[in-house]
Amino acid sequence: MELQISSGQGPVECEFAVAKFAHALSKEFDDIVIKQTTSGFHEGCYRSVIMESGSDLSFLDGSIKWVCQSPFRPGHKRKNWFIDISPIDNFDSKLLESELIKFDTFRSGGKGGQNVNKVETGVRATYLPLGISAVSTGERSQHMNKKAALKRLGQLINEQNAKGKREVDRSNWLEHTRLERGNALRVYESMDFKRIK
Repeated sequence: MELQISSGQGPVECEFAVAKFAHALSKEFDDIVIKQTTSGFHEGCYRSVIMESGSDLSFLDGSIKWVCQSPFRPGHKRKNWFIDISPIDNFDSKLLESELIKFDTFRSGGKGGQNVNKVETGVRATYLPLGISAVSTGERSQHMNKKAALKRLGQLINEQNAKGKREVDRSNWLEHTRLERGNALRVYESMDFKRIK
């Protein structure tokens, strides 16, 4: 499972809290791997951290509160800083598995010399799990049309994978900007980032 820790639109103190919380979680769950970080304004601060764990950490969905005097702005009145932790979606890329492709042949009016409209040289390749089809009629033989249809089918699946990944990335980015303050799931305090709730 993947989690995203986010400072939302919060100030540098929230970015610092993201780094502190990511470190605390890594110590608490030894199978956590940090996959991606988005740097914050100061060194050692993060706008977001994406981590992966073999454990089910879905119970960690909500806001985290850090109670501490700002280490960046001495004398600042605010002492409560909030960050968000949320499970995020993964995109499962589809791979073209040859045993799941169905081929249909038909007569085509394309190149073919003496074979035009006499022999089934046109080929339709359909990837059954997705229902995506590609057709080739432009080559002289069924074998060459099959290769061309397979190539086009691979391109169509790559396009669908790219579109799906963009949608998941957009959804995860929108999650990054969502932060509910109050009713914190966990509360930490001081520069030691000691958990008190």
